[in-house]
Amino acid sequence: MKDFIYIGRPARVVFGAGCLRQLADEVDRLGARKALVLSTPQQRASAEQVAQLLGARAAGVFDRAVMHVPIETARAARAEAARIGADCAVAIGGGSTIGLGKAIALESALPVIAIPTTYAGSEMTTIYGITEGGLKKTGRADQVLPRTVLYDPQLTLDLPLAMSITSGMNAIAHAAEGLYSATTNPIIELMAQEGIRALGRALPAVHAQPRHLQARSDALYGAWLCGTVLASVDMALHHKLCHTLGGSFNLPHAETHTIVLPHALAYNAQAAPVAMERIAAALGGRSAPQAVYDLARDNGAPVALRHIGMKQADLDRACEIAMGNQYPNPRPLERGAIRQLLQDAFEGTRPA
Repeated sequence: MKDFIYIGRPARVVFGAGCLRQLADEVDRLGARKALVLSTPQQRASAEQVAQLLGARAAGVFDRAVMHVPIETARAARAEAARIGADCAVAIGGGSTIGLGKAIALESALPVIAIPTTYAGSEMTTIYGITEGGLKKTGRADQVLPRTVLYDPQLTLDLPLAMSITSGMNAIAHAAEGLYSATTNPIIELMAQEGIRALGRALPAVHAQPRHLQARSDALYGAWLCGTVLASVDMALHHKLCHTLGGSFNLPHAETHTIVLPHALAYNAQAAPVAMERIAAALGGRSAPQAVYDLARDNGAPVALRHIGMKQADLDRACEIAMGNQYPNPRPLERGAIRQLLQDAFEGTRPA
């Protein structure tokens, strides 16, 4: 047994079909009276439903959450929370909306209740990200961790199929990197392998029958575990590359994670053989990079960066940005190999 440090962060999780009905009670548990409800423009109707459930506890709706949390949007949301005198924020949606809630909490320490409708996992972490001047900057701060998370599988039944698959692949990425993180530990390894197994089982079932409640419950359960992994250990090459591609080239978050993950695993495979065995076993495959690639491809997810807006001419710059920020990774960062990784992800080739 290797030496390790385990930190258990406080989290109140309410899981179950229909648990959204408990939202008002959860606001009361915080001692809050004026909630600002956050959403994307596309999920305004869901935000209005939340506001209706809260009744007099809802002080307003802010529906301008977008990918990668631009600093301008974060400032506008903070100003709106201050203007209405909000004493908590309720974020319903995926990583973009929950990330906006974190951006508010970062400066105001406003407590956040998260209601995930995707499998991003952001709701379980102290990680925040804000994009300014074309660069996405991430950090960790205890005050941004949502106080309560309501996991209601019924809210994911209408999540578009394509988004369901890529969001689930994004969650798998958290757990996969958790298995070879420099700061992993035995508890996290158990959660990571179980989270990957749950999503590996759920995503094909969701693909076959998108409104299957049990499959949606399994996917949300897996996302919770994978998000907990993300919160507990340091991430490595895969996440750093995806932050570069998303923040600097405005690529869609979940799709970028889906495409890059098998190639990041292939890059690290020889340096992290035990982690690769666990990932492959969780997915019922022989090769972790290939099993992840096949899970995405076979369930209709994009597998090439060129299909989601990346330009061939930008690959060199992406490599330079990635190399400019050194961080722990099982295999040392090698410029030529990372450039080839990006090329393979751009073309969508199956890892050898």
